[in-house]
Amino acid sequence: MYGSLLGRAAIEEAYRAFFTSFPDATADVAAIVIEPPRVALFSTFTATHVNEFFGLPGTNRRIDFRAARLLDVEGDLIRHERRI
Repeated sequence: MYGSLLGRAAIEEAYRAFFTSFPDATADVAAIVIEPPRVALFSTFTATHVNEFFGLPGTNRRIDFRAARLLDVEGDLIRHERRI
């Protein structure tokens, strides 16, 4: 939903924007698959839309969505992340 982001500052700002819009967001991790240098995470997110999100004012409605993330890890850092 935030497109391709490069650099720590851009990624931090995207997370800040998301948690400003959905301050009670939680993730339930269903499975983690580790196959170095890759890690796959499968999660369900639940949150309440409290503040503006991409121009849409807060609705106080709940959202639930599933996500899959594929991480390429190099040392202690995530080199690349793909989200579905």
